[in-house]
Amino acid sequence: MAIVVQRRDYSLKGPESKRADEKGLASAQWHATPIPRAKMKELMKRKDGPAIRDTLIWFIGLIVLGYLAYLSWGTWWAVPAFFLYGTLYASPGDSRWHECGHGTAFKTPWMNDVVYHIASFCVLRSATPWRWSHARHHTDTIIVGRDPEIITARPPIWKILYMQIFHLYGGPIEIKRFILHTFGKLEEQEKEYIPASEYSKVFREARIYMLIFLAVIAACIFTGSILPAMFTILPTFYGFLLVLTFGVTQHLGLYEDVLDHRLNTRTIYMNRVFRFLYWNMNYHTEHHMFPMVPFHALPKLHEEMKHDCPEARPSLWAALREVIGALRKQKHDPAYVVVKPLPSTALPYRYGPDEDELELTRSEA
Repeated sequence: MAIVVQRRDYSLKGPESKRADEKGLASAQWHATPIPRAKMKELMKRKDGPAIRDTLIWFIGLIVLGYLAYLSWGTWWAVPAFFLYGTLYASPGDSRWHECGHGTAFKTPWMNDVVYHIASFCVLRSATPWRWSHARHHTDTIIVGRDPEIITARPPIWKILYMQIFHLYGGPIEIKRFILHTFGKLEEQEKEYIPASEYSKVFREARIYMLIFLAVIAACIFTGSILPAMFTILPTFYGFLLVLTFGVTQHLGLYEDVLDHRLNTRTIYMNRVFRFLYWNMNYHTEHHMFPMVPFHALPKLHEEMKHDCPEARPSLWAALREVIGALRKQKHDPAYVVVKPLPSTALPYRYGPDEDELELTRSEA
């Protein structure tokens, strides 16, 4: 007889949200590695130069690969050409959306905003809703019922992960939201984290997105070819593999409902190409612990935190093996998680809010 494992309710409107609040997990105080104030001030310093350089490389790369893909249209060479174009379109689109959403990529605010909106469209994410969604993700990282960006539940829903290879789960959901927002409506879940004062901005952005969609569709009809859509909108789908690969290594297979990013977030060593595409988000524990440190300073932040963190995963492949192995075990044991030992110089892991009460009792004693 097959064992049926009960899955928790990961929605933001279900009982888990109330339970997280009752447990003291919502908007709680997280563990932070002690770093001297002067050093942190230095690490948080924003610059325009690194982001301008990388953005120019990204756009020039898209133009070059796009031209090669255009020349290859109608031949088998179009398959690898568009795969490379789509990867360069979607993967940096995801990482630039992320960093510019934090407002830390550029020192100049309007540069962050411009690249954020471009990147948001590249990965088909409503700019304003996702800015607030991601703020909640950082406030309540992998807290069930609170975090809207948990990739899959436990036990894992493999169908979702397989569909996401071509963004066939998340993509249609986002398009549905664009349509909903175009008509001045929000999903009930979105109302949990988007302030009412932002609603008009959400609707305006969706209408602009829909106008671009209609223009691309019109271009396809006029030319009698899907080629116009192959350069915008569709790359989000056929170029999504690396976005998914990076994404699943961030938190899957690790703890839920803890207040320590060392327990629910991975840091991974990557080669320079991947680090450029990912904009150093492989230093993910560091980013979650100190989200206001810009992407270009994350390697230095990593060095400052090594004494207080588990050893980084040695490669993307090693991290993927760990994730897949953990997800397979969670199919039968949802409580299974990967825990890495801390160095002797580290502060103990912080599993929950009860430790605050313990510390208070000790101090009073």
